Amino acid sequence: MKISDTKKLAAITAAFFITVTAFSGCSESANSSQTTSSVSQVAKSDIDASIAAEDIDVGYDEESSVGITFSDGSAAIDGEGATSEGETVTISQAGTYILSGTATNGRIIVSADKTAEIKLIFNGVDITCADNAPLLVSKAKKVYIVLEDGTENVLTDSASYSLGEDDSNTDGAIFSKADLTINGSGTLTVNANYKHGIVSKDDLVITDGNINVTSASTAMEGKDSVKISGGTFNISAGTNGIKSTNAEASDKGFISVTGGSFTVVANNDAFEAETVLSIEGGSFDITTGGGSANASMKSDGTPNRNWQNNMGNGGGGPNGMGRPDDNGNGTGGEPPAMPTADSTGLTIETAAANTTTDSTDTTDNTSTSAKALKAGNEVNISGGEFKIDSADDSVHSNGNIVITGGNISVASGDDGMHANGNLTISDGTVDITKSYEGIEGSIVTIDGGTISVVASDDGINCAGGSDTGSTDRMGADQFSSQDGVELNINGGTVTIDADGDGLDSNGNFTMAGGTVCVCGPTNGGNGALDYNGTATVTGGTLIACGAVGMEEGFGDNSTQYSVLHDLGSTVSANEKLTITDSDGKEILSFTPTKTWQSVVFTSADLKEGETYTITAGSQSETVTIDGIVTSNSKGMSFGRGHGGGRGF
Repeated sequence: MKISDTKKLAAITAAFFITVTAFSGCSESANSSQTTSSVSQVAKSDIDASIAAEDIDVGYDEESSVGITFSDGSAAIDGEGATSEGETVTISQAGTYILSGTATNGRIIVSADKTAEIKLIFNGVDITCADNAPLLVSKAKKVYIVLEDGTENVLTDSASYSLGEDDSNTDGAIFSKADLTINGSGTLTVNANYKHGIVSKDDLVITDGNINVTSASTAMEGKDSVKISGGTFNISAGTNGIKSTNAEASDKGFISVTGGSFTVVANNDAFEAETVLSIEGGSFDITTGGGSANASMKSDGTPNRNWQNNMGNGGGGPNGMGRPDDNGNGTGGEPPAMPTADSTGLTIETAAANTTTDSTDTTDNTSTSAKALKAGNEVNISGGEFKIDSADDSVHSNGNIVITGGNISVASGDDGMHANGNLTISDGTVDITKSYEGIEGSIVTIDGGTISVVASDDGINCAGGSDTGSTDRMGADQFSSQDGVELNINGGTVTIDADGDGLDSNGNFTMAGGTVCVCGPTNGGNGALDYNGTATVTGGTLIACGAVGMEEGFGDNSTQYSVLHDLGSTVSANEKLTITDSDGKEILSFTPTKTWQSVVFTSADLKEGETYTITAGSQSETVTIDGIVTSNSKGMSFGRGHGGGRGF
């Protein structure tokens, strides 16, 4: 095709937009009241995720380009800058090269000056190499692969390489020692039978294309960074899906995604960034480690020692591809149904509403981590549609997690979201349909958004919860100290269905706004609320039901009235709970899906001296507000903190 001024203008405009959005993002919400933890951080604001216009531009001058055609065991070259020997082509000069035809045992080698920029136009090329990388970039400044519109392009290697001293570290079907960009609207299929699919030892940038990678090991890797702004990706990986590995510089080792459609099936991590994983947009369908049915932790809190044996068919390469139900890996049916605000029956009167290191080497991944989204310093999500089914944590950071947007639906065999540092949610939708612990971090702050959690242990846990007996568990995260541990709820709508503690902080719990509904534990060893320090409510609406035994309410340092009340007997599941004032006006209502006996509630509508009626099933009891905290509890906690998790 001829070079197009229109395409160049479009590319420049798109690149300007990507640059603006990349630098306008912040690592924390401006309205967040989050307290900073002691974890040393590299944040989204520290990386340069901008994409240049040249990375988007697909135009080229056909007349000045060099044509390379593979056929009949040879390669015909029309122009200067490349030579051939049989089906092996070596490109030694800067320029544009149009590749087409089929090679049954061929290679493309780029060995040019370190200042050379080379554009490879894939125009229906199919190359198989029996003993090395079908495409090797040994020296250049930058290489562009342009996928010509409407074309199918295939690169395939074998299960073993014959490597010399000069290329001893080559381990990908596409292996580049220089910056590598892929664009264009055509299709690229990479069959990586040796190890990795697409590797750049510098930056890997992808702005368009239909890209299919099946790999024995990692599907796509950019050592310094991976930047993706568009394209359709179908990835089946024997180990990791997409990763960046540079741990030597704080502004490298990141992954930035601003758009694209991703289907990733990986035996290990789907997205793994050494420093920052930033996602601003795109659609994601992710399965790791055989999916949540192949959980690393059983629902009773004991390790599933067989989980690794069941993850072999979770990804690509020699083991094939497919979800657990496709390959018979793991049983257990669908994740448990997630209660919503409607299904739980929570209704609020309008007046009442105050609304790591799991590191892997660069050649072979022997880690047992099977997380969906993982970063060493920060996972930052501001947009996108996510459907995640993971054997390990669905979202994991050895530092912080920041959620400012997006629709995130996860089923996890371990934690739904886990941060060693701070975890902040200020907007978006988070729906955790299955997990061991739902949301976990040292400091968890919820400023907004809609959050639903189903957990076989704690719903929201600050400082590690009950990671008991789980030393063999890949996600057995331990916190070294309880100092600076906080749960802060300032806004949003939160629905919890937990078999352990509903809301658990090994430090303080503060509620200043939002709406919280907790369907808590049925056993007396856990509570709907559980805290080690203080629990303070100054605003918002909360109703939390659970068992009698370790129940806790808010403390008398609060400024909004609250009630902790134990009924005379257990209430059956699915019986509606209503709280009405002396005029019969309904203040709160909720239909717990499990048996319960103790309830904690707070609302701006509660008034001192007012008598309220608590009705559940056949039981009806009254309570009169006689102070900032009103309680009849005789449980072991007496409304005070006794420590987090089960380690009381």
